[in-house]
Amino acid sequence: MAAHRKPRHRSIGGTTARTAATIALAGAATATGFDGTGHAEPQLTPAQVKAKVDKLYQEAEVATEKYNGAKEKADSAEQRLSTLRDEAARRTEKLNSARESLGSMARAQYRDGGLDPALQLALSDDPDQYLDGAEFVERAGSRQATSVATVRGQLREIEQLRGAAHIELTSLKSRQAELKRHKETINGKLSTARRLLSTLPAEERARYGEGGGSRATRSAGTVRAHLPATGTATSEAPNSRAAAAVSFAYSKLGSPYVWGATGPAAFDCSGLILAAYRSAGVSLPRTTYAQIGAGQRVSRSELLPGDLVFFYSGISHVGLYVGNGQMIHAPNPSAPVRLAPIDQMPFAGATRVG
Repeated sequence: MAAHRKPRHRSIGGTTARTAATIALAGAATATGFDGTGHAEPQLTPAQVKAKVDKLYQEAEVATEKYNGAKEKADSAEQRLSTLRDEAARRTEKLNSARESLGSMARAQYRDGGLDPALQLALSDDPDQYLDGAEFVERAGSRQATSVATVRGQLREIEQLRGAAHIELTSLKSRQAELKRHKETINGKLSTARRLLSTLPAEERARYGEGGGSRATRSAGTVRAHLPATGTATSEAPNSRAAAAVSFAYSKLGSPYVWGATGPAAFDCSGLILAAYRSAGVSLPRTTYAQIGAGQRVSRSELLPGDLVFFYSGISHVGLYVGNGQMIHAPNPSAPVRLAPIDQMPFAGATRVG
C-alpha cells in the first residue's frame, strides 16, 4: 500500500506571504476603485459633465426622430386598418342582403316543388298561360344566377379585404414594438442626462440651462440683442407662409421641450417646425430627415427667415431660421423653445418651404 503522508504546513512567509500581501492589496484597490471598477464613476469636471449631457441629448434626439417616424407609420397603418375594417363591414352587410334574397328564391322554389317544366306543361289546364309563365321563370332563373355570381364576388372581395387588414395589423404591431424600443432608448438617455446634471452645483446647472448646452457660443442676452425684431424677420421672409411660420415660432418662445410633442403648448424640434408651418396652412412631414426634403434646398449663404436649418450628419435636429445668423428651435429637455445662433451645432443643410 502506498504510504499516506500528512500535508505539510507552510508558514506564512517568503513567496506565500508575498502572494497574500498582493491579494490583499488587490482587494483593497478594488474596494477603493483604484482599478477603475466596482464603485462610483470618477469625479467629472463640470465641462466633462456638460459634454456628456450634450452627447446624451443628441443621441436621445436621434431616437426621438426615429420614434416620430415610427409613430407616423403606425398611425398610417392604424388608419388603413380602420378603413379596411369599415369597408369589410359594409361589404358584409351587402353580402348578407344578397344572401337573404337568394334564400327567398330557394324557399319559393321549394314551395313550388321544383317541378320539371315539361311535366308542368303536361299538367297545365291552360298551356298558353303556362308558356307565358315559363318565360317569366326563365328570366327569374337568369336573375338568380346573376345573384349567385354577385354573392361569390362579394365573398372574394371580403376575403381580400380581410387579408389586407391582416397585413396592416401585422405592420401596426411591428411599428408599435419599434415605438416601444425607441421610447425605452429615449427615456434611458434622458434619465442618465438628468442624473449627470444633478451632480453639478446649482449655479452650473443654471448656466447650462441658460446656454442651451455646452456648445452654445453666445449667451441668451447676446443672441437676443443680435436678433432682428419679429416684424423685420417676417418682412424679409420669401413668402407669406414663411412669414406666418416665423410669427408662430416667436409666439412659442419659452414653451417647454417634450419629446414627441407637436404643440400647442410643448414641442420637440421637428414638432415645432411642423406646428409653425401648419399654422401657415402648410403640411410638412413629421421627422427631420423627411422635412429636409420637403422644399427647395438652399445654401447657408442664401438663408432667409422661415427657412428650415438642419444639424448633425444624421439630420437629427432642426430649427427655424429668423435672420442674422439666428434661429428659433426646441433644443432639449433642459431648455425651452428659444433663440440661438445657427453656428451652435454642426450645420447639415437648409430647405425653403414653397
